[in-house]
Amino acid sequence: MSTKVTGGASSAVAASSHAACARFRGTDPLITGVTRRKLAEQVGHSKGPQSAIPLLRWMRAMMFERLVRDKRFASEVVTVSVGALGLGRPQAVVVADAHIDTSKTASALELAHNAAVTRGHATLIHQLAVPFLGLEGENATDTHPDFAVVAPKSPNSDGKSDGSWLIVGDAKDYQRVRAKIEDGRLLKGFLQVALGAESAAAWTKLPAGMDVHTFGILAVPRNSSLSPTAVIENLNDHREEVRMRVRERASEAAGFPPETRTNLPAHLAHLQAIYSPDTCPSCDMFMFCRAELQKSTNPADLLIELGVKPEVRTQAVGLIDGVTSVGKIPNSVRQQIEATLAGNGMLSGQRRLDPIGQSGTVNVVLAKSDGATLGVYGIAVQRVTKNAVEPWHVSVYDNPDSDATRRSIMKLLGRELNKAIAEQIKIDADAPAPVHLVVPDSTTADLLVSIADSVAGKELSRLRWERDKQQGRPALTYNGEPAVIPSYLPEKDRVAVSFLLEQDRARTMKARSTIVDLRRALASLVTAGGPTVNSLRLDYLAPWVDPSEPPIDHRALAELIEKSDHSVGAQLTPTQSNAIHQAFTGDKPGLPRPAKPSVYHDLIRAEIAYKTTVFDKASGILQTEFDLSKLQPAVRTVEADAQRLWRRRLDLHAFDLVRFDRTSRWWRNDVVPILEADDKFTAQVTALTNPLAAYDAAQDAGTRHLALARVINDAPLTLEIDSRRIGDESRIVALHQNGYALVETDEVTVQAQKGSFKLSHMPIGELTALGTHPRQYRWSPHHDPGFTVGDEVIVADFSWFSDNKSDVWLNMNRPSVDSSSAPKPTCTPDSFIDDPANHQWCCKPHEAAEAEWSDILADRRARGELNPQVWPPVLDSDAFDVNAADESLPDPADRPATQPPDELTMDDVE
Repeated sequence: MSTKVTGGASSAVAASSHAACARFRGTDPLITGVTRRKLAEQVGHSKGPQSAIPLLRWMRAMMFERLVRDKRFASEVVTVSVGALGLGRPQAVVVADAHIDTSKTASALELAHNAAVTRGHATLIHQLAVPFLGLEGENATDTHPDFAVVAPKSPNSDGKSDGSWLIVGDAKDYQRVRAKIEDGRLLKGFLQVALGAESAAAWTKLPAGMDVHTFGILAVPRNSSLSPTAVIENLNDHREEVRMRVRERASEAAGFPPETRTNLPAHLAHLQAIYSPDTCPSCDMFMFCRAELQKSTNPADLLIELGVKPEVRTQAVGLIDGVTSVGKIPNSVRQQIEATLAGNGMLSGQRRLDPIGQSGTVNVVLAKSDGATLGVYGIAVQRVTKNAVEPWHVSVYDNPDSDATRRSIMKLLGRELNKAIAEQIKIDADAPAPVHLVVPDSTTADLLVSIADSVAGKELSRLRWERDKQQGRPALTYNGEPAVIPSYLPEKDRVAVSFLLEQDRARTMKARSTIVDLRRALASLVTAGGPTVNSLRLDYLAPWVDPSEPPIDHRALAELIEKSDHSVGAQLTPTQSNAIHQAFTGDKPGLPRPAKPSVYHDLIRAEIAYKTTVFDKASGILQTEFDLSKLQPAVRTVEADAQRLWRRRLDLHAFDLVRFDRTSRWWRNDVVPILEADDKFTAQVTALTNPLAAYDAAQDAGTRHLALARVINDAPLTLEIDSRRIGDESRIVALHQNGYALVETDEVTVQAQKGSFKLSHMPIGELTALGTHPRQYRWSPHHDPGFTVGDEVIVADFSWFSDNKSDVWLNMNRPSVDSSSAPKPTCTPDSFIDDPANHQWCCKPHEAAEAEWSDILADRRARGELNPQVWPPVLDSDAFDVNAADESLPDPADRPATQPPDELTMDDVE
């Protein structure tokens, strides 16, 4: 009897993501007898080495699993989990190994159950093997929960328990981005836990009196290091979904005859795929399905390859075959198709709003290590001054995962930002222009902010411990363990830390541009051919705008980028990550790090050289091929207003080292009106400057304030407007004429006022119904736009912008700055000291705030209200990167590299 390959918990999660695809369901390992990855290799369409798990990333995952079952961390995971579920404090915590064997798992569960019932012990069992749900006794591969906790139920009067709970868990070394783990990753993790829970609940060898708990555990890093902590979630919904997916898999498998396994290529041929370039890359059959589409001569298949939505394809197929009539489709889709066919990027019609290439900008690229969440192999920094662009300065780090490296990065950025700020003040002391960091992708920005948060957390902890020393108290971590007191954060370095956390606090404000994403700035100006997801890489997007490039074959370019050993963003390709790791550790254990210094440095410098070359090319194209918008100074003024307040925070050490996650609830409520104003300002700027975005918005029935119009007469000027909301006596302003933004005409001026930006010479006027046609109106704007019959115009309801009574000016409200918990212009370094009551919420420095918090923690600890005295354990919501004196940070590379299992991909790890 052949073994049934279930794919384990990872397969259950994938089934939830791709369940709508018949080809995915039909290639279930239960049907084919092999994993999808093996099947893709057999049919000649493997995803290749660049989709593999980097060795160091896999070693980090294995290190984390080992840490979870380490006695010290196992005790924390167990007590946090049991306490959070409202169960009693265990008398002891025991660790047991089931050795990935079902019989040993059953024995371990029996022993743990008895220990829970008779002695009140909680047991963490790791490396379990449980028969897959519904396939017990059918020679099927098992599911392997990373660990499970067996804990006693509520004790009786005699101190013994009626039974035990089995709480299933998984260890996931999810990377914290900006001190937070993404909800999507947690969802995937808990789906895997749910399959383990369902399988255990159905297992006939579960001890009598043991029940599977409705909650599950994810052991995740508690901060940027690998120290584990527990996250608890109710599994009811997840278990219901798992049951449904398992039933579907069984039903699907029953519909195929056993001989299916003998001719898999023929089996694949008749399975209909539901293809999406956005979601399908996580499936191992992605390359096979894409190749099938690329070989097809059916015009509709090209639309599927590009990711055009099904409801739009029938309207758009005429753009490809040249025969079918073209229906109503979004302009963005039209441009994507036309760019693909022509081999040239299609311009959106928007001019630049970004500050790239201007004085006050600091360009940054990074090479990230897979060994730690905040690990960095190297960095290159380039400052743009008033008179020149400085050369790139490259730094390579021999200890990429250390705190010293993170502090070195902040020192480097702090130095460049200080110079940039000083130059802007020198140019205009009264109203200095803002400074910006420019990065090639959002991952680089996230990594920099996460590093800043780590350094800031250590500085705030240091301030608390300084207070403890002054009061004669021992320096203790939140859990009450002796702490390692970090070094002082110099003022110049603090500039970078504070600047990056300012961006984190303002990340919900769309008009802010503290960190500028070069790729995103370029993508707003041009539509590349091929699937939109490909344009998320700057080295794919930039050639579509380069005038020196010949017409581009989007498939050839995508293949070239996919096979490249280098990347533009912070994350390295698996090939390059493995090469650098090999040079770092060498061939033998115990060698100095890096083991091959010259090779190590050359590899990192080559990686950074690729990144800077692409960055320079894209930045150069941006500056030479696109003009600045009339509204670009207005957008920078909004940032300048905010940075003026940030500099006050920085100077007075007031609320400048606080990330978004640590802001108070009342602060978040207080800034809601500011966020609304910011969102409206951004929407107005986009509507004024981007013809493509404005056209698509005007076509959307849900947009009330924009509409498409056509000029049907020029004497008198008469418009036909496609809107049920804009009509007789409505005041409108014309924004675009035949794809050209009217705000960019020579006559228009933009003037910054205290509360608004005033635009002159925009065509504004009231509509008058003709009566002969329900959607035709006479229009006499104050400024003659020079429209002619046949012009296509995008108009806006004037009241969306302003309540002005005059048609001479168009005013946009100037977003106000976030002044909550911020120093007033009159605050000085002595204001809080002299009058703490009246300066409690504006300029109270971190030194005073952390000293107060230190006293509060000491009082709570003395009253037994903190770990380890209190039950249930109190969680540290700050999760700063501080360590106990006896806590050694793990090194994922402390042992020889082991290859990841063939059936796993990065999607399984992440």
